[in-house]
Amino acid sequence: MVDVSAKPATKRRAEAIAIVTTTPAVARAILDGTAPKGDVAAVARIAAIQATKKTSDLVPLCHPLSLTHVTADVSVHVERGGGSVRVVVAAECVGPTGVEMEAMCGASVGALAVYDMIKGMDRAAAVARVELVSKSGGRSGDWRRA
Repeated sequence: MVDVSAKPATKRRAEAIAIVTTTPAVARAILDGTAPKGDVAAVARIAAIQATKKTSDLVPLCHPLSLTHVTADVSVHVERGGGSVRVVVAAECVGPTGVEMEAMCGASVGALAVYDMIKGMDRAAAVARVELVSKSGGRSGDWRRA
């Protein structure tokens, strides 16, 4: 791990997104609450929050952080020719290093939870994308994906 002991503690925030692609029928089942394994969005939210808290256990060389706030939002979209589930996680802390990995880990695990909940209905479902959306705080300042 890198030495962050000389860095000042500042308020830091990061937001990440993961997208799961599926069929319109599965997206509708998630929206209607009729997925066989239960409330997909609720499970994904809890999984995402739990993952943010375990990031340093999962990602080698990642500092354990004392998170001050985490949100996990799950939205379902029925589109022409497909459906998608978006898991957006924001993590915050006051510390010497950023929370980008916590936000991305939370979004990733939230998306994996969605996949687990719907795989019986759509084996072709896929985690299509995981990416950092924004970060703030620290020496490098604010950044937002274009």
